[in-house]
Amino acid sequence: MDRVRRSIVAAGAALLPACATVAAMSAAPHFDPFPPLPTTPTPGRPGDFDFLTGEWRIQHRSIVDGAWLAYEGEASVYGILGGICSVEELRIPARNFSGMGLRLLDVERRVWSDHWVNARSGVMAVPGQLGSFENGAGIFVTDAEEDGQPVKYAGIWDLITPVSCRWRQGASRDGGATWAQNWIMAWRRVG
Repeated sequence: MDRVRRSIVAAGAALLPACATVAAMSAAPHFDPFPPLPTTPTPGRPGDFDFLTGEWRIQHRSIVDGAWLAYEGEASVYGILGGICSVEELRIPARNFSGMGLRLLDVERRVWSDHWVNARSGVMAVPGQLGSFENGAGIFVTDAEEDGQPVKYAGIWDLITPVSCRWRQGASRDGGATWAQNWIMAWRRVG
């Protein structure tokens, strides 16, 4: 995702022993391939993010300093404004971290944007990652540059059911042909 959201993975490295297991530090998770990027995105509709409304427990796996870590989190998500806005409060107690996801539908352009606010800075990432829902997966992409080279960042919402979903983050340095994933969140509905 954007630099602000990616920075959560690196934030709080001093707290790693409180949230990581020995097995999690050495074993990389299995990766499902990222779906292809849409050439003609499906127009967004109010309610596309309704699946996320509610209370959640989250199993996180992310790379910090080259090692895969596992830790718990939780989130409260609210759909507002007739389904054109989804607000997420993410809490990761073991890492003393919280943040807010803000997903907005540009009604005229029919394009979703996904923004992130880290509670430590209070600064909203703009522009947000733009995206759409394709064959049951929300695909949100940002084009950026690092060290003078183009890079794509993607956040993918998939495996969506009434009681669970998954969010993954990755980077591509070959225009989206391959992705290096660095964060996986397995969401399970509470109650």
